[in-house]
Order: sequence, then structure tokens, then C-alpha cells
Amino acid sequence: MIRILIIEDNLLNLELVTDLLEENGFIVYQARTAGEGVRVAQHILPDLILMDFGLPDMHGLEATAILKQSEITAHVPVIALTAHAMKGDERVALEAGCDGYFTKPIDTRTFVETLTQFLPNPQTQDTPLKSNAN
Repeated sequence: MIRILIIEDNLLNLELVTDLLEENGFIVYQARTAGEGVRVAQHILPDLILMDFGLPDMHGLEATAILKQSEITAHVPVIALTAHAMKGDERVALEAGCDGYFTKPIDTRTFVETLTQFLPNPQTQDTPLKSNAN
């Protein structure tokens, strides 16, 4: 099963993303601060991390740098999530070590499908996406 860690301090966003991912068969872990997220990531070694920018204890890009510098988590893709998208933010996020970038509010119709492109070895992983075909 694919494990995804969400590091997000906004409870509504956290619940929305968690619900979307769990409905599609992913195992979801949550952290409300960057420090907690780094600790959880190093403990569970998720397949993917969704990182908010504006966290109470440190900026999400600082936490991303910590994760990318750690031998334990350096290979884990980190996807930036931000509600305060400004021109150039995506470039800054990618230069800081993020592997992808999403703005909030997320498009619930395409989020999970788009997210799967960031999973390691998507051809060999059994992604648990539910089929929409009836």
C-alpha cells in the first residue's frame, strides 16, 4: 500500500486531502507542524509527502530542505501545497527541493490522479486508484 504523509496546519485542508486520498485507497499519515512532519517522515518513511508552505513552527521549504538533506528521507518526493501562490513560488519550491507544486484550493476532480505522477516508479507500483468506469 502506498503511504502518504500530509504536513498541513489547516484542519479543513488536512481533512479534505486525507478524505480524498483515503477514498482512493492510500494510507494517510498526518502532521500539523513541520517539525512533527519531519519526525513522522523519518519514522514511517512514506512514499510521498504533501507539504504546506505556511506552517506554525517553520516554513515548509525549510522542512523540505531538512528532509532532502537526510539520508533517510532524501529520496521521498515532496510536493508543495500552498494557498498563497505568488508569481515565482513554483520555481522557488522546485529549487528548494520540492518535486512538485499544487495550489490550494485543490481541484478535487483531478488531484489524486495528478498526484500519482509523483509516486516513485509509477509503472511498477500498484496504485490504488478506484476506477470511475461503471
